[in-house]
Amino acid sequence: MPAGIRRHGESAELAFLSIEEAARLVREKKISPVELVGASLRRIEKLNPSLNAFITVLADRARREARKAEREISRGGWLGPLHGIPIALKDNIYTRGIRTTAGSKILRDFVPDRDAEVTRRLADAGAILVGKTNMHEFAYGVTNDNPHFGPARNPWNRRCIPGGSSGGSAVAIASGMCYGSVGTDTGGSIRIPSALCGIVGLKPTFGLVSVDGIVPLAVSLDHAGPLARTVTDLCILLQVIADKFPWAVTPPDYRKLPELVPRQFRLAWPEDYFFDRVDNEQRAALEAAVKVFRSLGATIEHVHMRRLTKALLPATNDVALAEAAHHHESQGYFPARARDYGKDVRRRLEQGTRVSAVNYLRGLAMKAEAEKDFQAAFERADAILAPATAVSAPRIGERKVEIEGEEENVRSALVRLNRPANFTGHPAVSIPCGFTRTGLPIGMQLIGPRWGESRLLGIAFAYDQAAEWHRRHPNLS
Repeated sequence: MPAGIRRHGESAELAFLSIEEAARLVREKKISPVELVGASLRRIEKLNPSLNAFITVLADRARREARKAEREISRGGWLGPLHGIPIALKDNIYTRGIRTTAGSKILRDFVPDRDAEVTRRLADAGAILVGKTNMHEFAYGVTNDNPHFGPARNPWNRRCIPGGSSGGSAVAIASGMCYGSVGTDTGGSIRIPSALCGIVGLKPTFGLVSVDGIVPLAVSLDHAGPLARTVTDLCILLQVIADKFPWAVTPPDYRKLPELVPRQFRLAWPEDYFFDRVDNEQRAALEAAVKVFRSLGATIEHVHMRRLTKALLPATNDVALAEAAHHHESQGYFPARARDYGKDVRRRLEQGTRVSAVNYLRGLAMKAEAEKDFQAAFERADAILAPATAVSAPRIGERKVEIEGEEENVRSALVRLNRPANFTGHPAVSIPCGFTRTGLPIGMQLIGPRWGESRLLGIAFAYDQAAEWHRRHPNLS
């Protein structure tokens, strides 16, 4: 049992256990699901009024499920490491009988009659849902400044954004309100809030985690994936929510993560695109991470990714804009209910209706060019090392940031380093790798070959264990 944990531990002591630690203690009957859920709910009651991480809290339901899990485990019916563990879901993921708003006015009272595939898998594994988390409206933004439910706030500095669109999930995990979550990522919406809130988040290979029962944004770019406090916990969640890997691929196993760490491995440092315009503190943190990786047996390969030019972001924007507009038109939401959208989302949907078929197809055609760059890099390296975002968390309401003496739109500064992996479908994980002078988290991104989650998470695990940034928590007293 970790130092300081008692049979009836303090809320904060229990709340910042990892899933792996909590699962072991539950299985050994040293703590109970009732205590874990109680700890999470006390944190939610205390912190959610100021952090606004949750849209819907399921306190009574969670307590009932915790008592049920306690009975099952006491009778020897332990289902695995998520049994009795409090988790949250982004509020665009269907939950049968529980409202699923997608952070919108339009779906404010929508109650699905079925679970999403990921919801069902988590329930089958015994996870306990404590609530549905705040998000950017319809997942179409990166700030989580929601006009209908209010902004989610970064627990490291409440005047700052947590990132989006899965911002509420990241806030809930970083502040100890739950142990893990599932979010969605269309242009960085798992990795951006993970980086800005100091947790870990994985965008898996396209198609590995089902998006069935998740409100779409852009169907060719949408991914679902886990957020947690440690790489081991990411792996635990991924094992439950993932569909089958191709037959020749070994799925990651959280119990074997130490064995997945290669004694020698190669990391690609891209000379183009990913480091073209990055804040100095982000760059310094990545350079310090390289030293840690070298101590772990890594060699650094400098690679060129010249096809990932400034033309890539406009191309992926055209694809996202057109697909989002098509979905909202097909549902009868837009333009019929245009006034019910926040200004930023309404503006993007209007832009989407103006994307020509030629520009949409031209955008899709760029995918092949981007894939050539990734393929060339993976011929020389096991993973690509890059910043997760070009800046740390901007202030709520801030529209522009300054990078290397130039002004840039906040959305672009947060999205442009993430969108390539959505476009090509490669797995990418964000890991904390330091803090700014003002105490805001800095995130590092590792991108791997398709279906390469085992090796990718093995490398991420090695760094996570060596650097131990995940042991730092925001001061929320």
